[in-house]
Amino acid sequence: MVAGPMWARTFPPPSGMREEESAVAEEVRSSETVRLAEIPAWDAETDVVVVGLGGAGTCAAIEAADAGAQVLAVERAGGAGGTSAQSGGVLYLGGGTPVQEACGFEDSPDEMFKFLMAACGPQPDEAKVRVYCDESVAHFHWLVDQGVPFKNSFYPEPSMESPTDDCLVFTGGEDTHPFTDIARPAARGHKPRTEGAAGAFLMQRLMAAVERRDLQCEFDVRADQLVVDDSGRVVGLVGLRAGTAFRVRARRGVVLTAGGFVLDDAMVAHHAPQVMMCSWRLSSGGDDGRAIRMGVGAGGAAIRMDSLECAIPLTPPRRLVRGIFVDASGQRFINESSYYGRIGQFGLFRLSGRFLWIHDEQTYEVNDQGMEVSWVADTVEELEAEIGLPEGALVSTVELYNRHAQQGRDPLFGKSEEFLTPLVNPPFGAIDVSSEKVTYATFTLGGLHTLPTGEVLTPDGVAVPGLYAAGRTTSGIAASGYVSGISLGDATYFGRKAGTAAAGG
Repeated sequence: MVAGPMWARTFPPPSGMREEESAVAEEVRSSETVRLAEIPAWDAETDVVVVGLGGAGTCAAIEAADAGAQVLAVERAGGAGGTSAQSGGVLYLGGGTPVQEACGFEDSPDEMFKFLMAACGPQPDEAKVRVYCDESVAHFHWLVDQGVPFKNSFYPEPSMESPTDDCLVFTGGEDTHPFTDIARPAARGHKPRTEGAAGAFLMQRLMAAVERRDLQCEFDVRADQLVVDDSGRVVGLVGLRAGTAFRVRARRGVVLTAGGFVLDDAMVAHHAPQVMMCSWRLSSGGDDGRAIRMGVGAGGAAIRMDSLECAIPLTPPRRLVRGIFVDASGQRFINESSYYGRIGQFGLFRLSGRFLWIHDEQTYEVNDQGMEVSWVADTVEELEAEIGLPEGALVSTVELYNRHAQQGRDPLFGKSEEFLTPLVNPPFGAIDVSSEKVTYATFTLGGLHTLPTGEVLTPDGVAVPGLYAAGRTTSGIAASGYVSGISLGDATYFGRKAGTAAAGG
């Protein structure tokens, strides 16, 4: 038992930053450009410079080279991969891929479009969503052509990558109300064929494809500022290589693919302070906002900078969603079988990272993250009092839920019948899902405003000459909402587009 009402406590935001992460903020922060006239000499010269060698950067480099451009890719770390290599490796692909067809899922670009427009909003970039859906099957085949294998198999536990080498998974609540009323459910999360997390495997295959091209990669190079000529065209960049100045001329364009800004405390405080409530900032160490600031310094617009993904690993196993979530007033607020990233965003932004998970003896078990009950009582009334919820609030919520669950329906939030189990078997327990108690994993979704072809736009909607971007450096398909796999899908696909556009100059 826990003494005192939990909801009467005030939770100070944790720092959320490890020591090695905070060191990032001590580096150069300037977003000012360098005038071409200030460059005494170039240390290197090429057609296209790609900044960052994660998912977006590798694909940009491949396509720029295949389009006939001379390419130099620079990466601040000692090797390629970035945050993409640390991910689960799931790519959001659909529209009728060979894997979907083999696993019996009927899908189309239009059904995929309807789902993503609803799940990734409000107000997602319709042009990006449309072209991504229309070309998703072709992008799948492109990845296969680069050496990325996929197994024709489905894994039934949703929301995250399989621990096996199985491929297909539901990753965004496609099979859950309200989305089942919007688009025909289809699993679209595609994990490359390897056991467990596949991010590193995916990046190994993409880097092998890079190495098969006639292009140059330089590591331990930090890009700091863009170089512009008198007309405002981006013509190169300056940075550091082995601690000394490094100046690269780009005859056709620069492609920024160097991550988001989740590790930069100043940018977070200004744009997305909810990051400070989260215990885990998802990054390989390079998401300090530098590329975004470089783009803004050259005239680009940064949009949706307050948007975040926040995943709370509530499942697996999915059968745990038979319990109910309640807020500080003891009321349900969401379909519990929703994608856990959707639940996390709701909990972070609307509930200030404070809610409870109610179970009875039949529905409770410890999930894969080890979440255990914080309060236990023989009756719902006693549990309500132990937690410190308003008198009668939890009791009435559970009574209403049970009455409808016994009828196999959930008129409030549409939870499917298979998860509608009345909570009637004592003892009853509550898991504290507040942000200081369990993992809230976050990263930024805002960034440079780009066309689907990768050109960076000014606040007036005019393309900045010579400047392109993709991946988390941009505001992509996930405008505010999110589905697992869309970061890698977006990065690899629009990285390709940006590389092609930059090669065309």
